[in-house]
Amino acid sequence: MGDRIFGIIGLLLAGFYAWRGTLIQESFIQDPVGPKAFPFIIAGVLALSSLVFVLKPDPAPDWPAAGRIFEIAVSVAMLIAYALALPEAGFVLSTAVAASYLSWRLGAAPLHSIIAGIAIAVGIYVVFHLILGLSLARGPWGF
Repeated sequence: MGDRIFGIIGLLLAGFYAWRGTLIQESFIQDPVGPKAFPFIIAGVLALSSLVFVLKPDPAPDWPAAGRIFEIAVSVAMLIAYALALPEAGFVLSTAVAASYLSWRLGAAPLHSIIAGIAIAVGIYVVFHLILGLSLARGPWGF
């Protein structure tokens, strides 16, 4: 039953994406695909994935124990805190902290997770900001 509910929620979300995609105003100067294509692609993939859950649900899903559900809730709270910290702390520091915590919760040793978090944050910064020229949230140190 839970799979079907999840699938129906996914179908509703896909419909919402498609509806919001129709509201995007296009300029007369654009590429052949246009800005509306991305929401429709996301909506299509989400709708197909959700249909699988609706039409072929798992007969007896294994629900995680209460401790695992609490860990998932804390990880979601960490991602919300990450989004809220981005404007103040900047991309590199926020990403390093969030990636370190999530690496640790995925099973890495504490020191290894800190190293991984720093490497992930710096690696993403180099690729997206220095190489691709995209702007990322600046922190108190200017990066």
